[in-house]
Amino acid sequence: MREQRLSELWIGIDTGGTFTDVVALDPATGKEWSVKEPTTPEDPSIGILRGLDRCLLKVKSKTGDIALLVHGTTLATNAILQGNWAKAGMITTAGFSDILDLARQRRPNFFNLDVPKPLPPIPTHLRYEVAERLEPDGSIEIPLDVDAVARAALALREKGAESIVIAFLHAYANSAHEALAEKAVRKVWPQSFVTKSAELTPEFREYERFATASINACLTPILTRYLELFEEGLIKQGVSAPLQVMQSNGGAASATTVRNRPIDTFFSGPAGGVIGAAELVASESRNTLVTFDMGGTSTDVCLVREGTPGYTSQREMAGFPVRTRTIDMHTIGAGGGSIAWVDPGGLLKVGPQSSGASPGPAAYGYGGTLPTVTDANVVLGRLNPTSLLNGAMPVYAKKAQNALQKIAKPLGMSVEEAAAGVVQIVDVNMMGAVRVITIERGQDPRRAALVPFGGAGPLHAAAVAEMLGMAEVVIPTSPGVLSAWGLIAANARGDFAQTLLIPLENQSIKEINSALTNLMTSANSWSTKEGLVSTHIQCLAELRYLGQSYELSVPISDAIMATASFNEEAIFALKAAFTKQHKIVYGHAMEERSIEVVTLRLSIFSPRSRITQPEENIKIKRNLEPMSERPVWFENTGFVRAPVYNRSKLFPGAEFNGPAIVEQMDATVVVPPGFAATVEAHSLLILKRSLA
Repeated sequence: MREQRLSELWIGIDTGGTFTDVVALDPATGKEWSVKEPTTPEDPSIGILRGLDRCLLKVKSKTGDIALLVHGTTLATNAILQGNWAKAGMITTAGFSDILDLARQRRPNFFNLDVPKPLPPIPTHLRYEVAERLEPDGSIEIPLDVDAVARAALALREKGAESIVIAFLHAYANSAHEALAEKAVRKVWPQSFVTKSAELTPEFREYERFATASINACLTPILTRYLELFEEGLIKQGVSAPLQVMQSNGGAASATTVRNRPIDTFFSGPAGGVIGAAELVASESRNTLVTFDMGGTSTDVCLVREGTPGYTSQREMAGFPVRTRTIDMHTIGAGGGSIAWVDPGGLLKVGPQSSGASPGPAAYGYGGTLPTVTDANVVLGRLNPTSLLNGAMPVYAKKAQNALQKIAKPLGMSVEEAAAGVVQIVDVNMMGAVRVITIERGQDPRRAALVPFGGAGPLHAAAVAEMLGMAEVVIPTSPGVLSAWGLIAANARGDFAQTLLIPLENQSIKEINSALTNLMTSANSWSTKEGLVSTHIQCLAELRYLGQSYELSVPISDAIMATASFNEEAIFALKAAFTKQHKIVYGHAMEERSIEVVTLRLSIFSPRSRITQPEENIKIKRNLEPMSERPVWFENTGFVRAPVYNRSKLFPGAEFNGPAIVEQMDATVVVPPGFAATVEAHSLLILKRSLA
């Protein structure tokens, strides 16, 4: 019988520190195919295009069938962490060129005075001041010296800058001067990359706005060149579908939009994993999840309530604040490639340094010689000692042992004891990360399910869950490529904001409505440029008591958004909601104190078509037969012989007890002694503490 040809194909591509994952999906049936290709750090697009070729061969499809292609990239993150950014200059208000140096009062390390503050992305000699001044209400005190802007742009070009940030005081209240400055720059330097602070982040707090715009300017040339090369490669391969890029907010946008806002891609890949986990796992019975994404270089954890992850409006990158809407994830330097080392005091440490994709762990045979978490898992029998990726990737167990010997010898341990120490340390480190987004934020982890993914997540999830007493571990069908799958499932999304700094009172209704109208106009304009058809809008207000330094986010009801108009009733409702939120967060409210509207934030979504879940084949319950067994180390037992199951052979209703190992193409699951494993609908693998 002839195989039916696909009507269309959706592709998700997630570039990680060690592997690039490609997932192809038939949205009509839910059938999926995936491949993992080693990341090529020198040019990530090389590994991506190789992976795409391999995946299409697997599907037996052509590039012309691709209707949707979404990419998650770590390019901006790696560039900022490594200081590998473009040379950028700044044009700013006279007297304010030192904002990036003054920063905030906080030190990088409270207990070590020798830790220096991070160097600003734009050095002093590339910052130029021009005459201009706006009042906090946006009125003009000193007109812009346009000629001075032109001279500054020419001087920056002469000094080798290729990108310019224009950042003026109080531009969030009136962006006219920044717009005039951009015209002046482009008149003398048409091909320059220009970032306007008020267009990027129309919010108050000049240090955060200046720092965000500076980082964006340093990254714009890099991301633009990368996306241009990537799109050229796609065109050469015959891909006609427009490229979309995952943003840190958990939504996709066109490459054209993202290349001007690289700060929106810092958590591009990890955001896809969170969205994928929420889509596949969240339900009424599991309304609180902790997503646990352990890849080659880092681990990202996120709290998801009722299918929605937490959000934040500011994250720190390389010691600098970045103001952009982001899924609230906590990241630590712990991954499969994290390097184990012995400090001068003779203590074993793991990470944050990583072997990355090149040379990678010693066990991969790509030239790595330093001991990593992956090498430790090979030595302990937790990873297949001969091959991974369904046999496509050889494993060199002897090289892993030789690498571990480098820490075993100075510690006076056997190789196996050193490997066990590495695994225990990284488990504790990741447990600490989960504590940050649960216990430290008032959430009891025992009421949450842990959802591990990434290539290494299922290896360590049970140990992390046991340390925190978590209810269960829920392992998706394809955990190693879940982030790539989540890219496909994500909605298109844009975020917009406007600082107001006005009292939440009836006399402010006109100003609030004006700001709301402006935000909706911006959102609808963005939606039109993105080619979106069906959209949904959500809005929230960041409020505080007059005199407070920071704000609380309070949603604005859909009823108000339906009319896009505030009235006295809406003001009263928002006050009541803020008072309730303040009591929840701080344990009290100051109802006699005036409330201030600091910022309005608006999000516009275009929901992706729902992905059809594959139909379950009802299988007769039968005894499970492991495909093999091998000695595996567990913390409470040491080495014991454990059965090894093939994940593809497990069926809904299947049950077995630990100790056991479950292998599949993209990940390995460790089921420790004392845990029971059950396969649920849609092949979710559930691990719980056994009552026996």
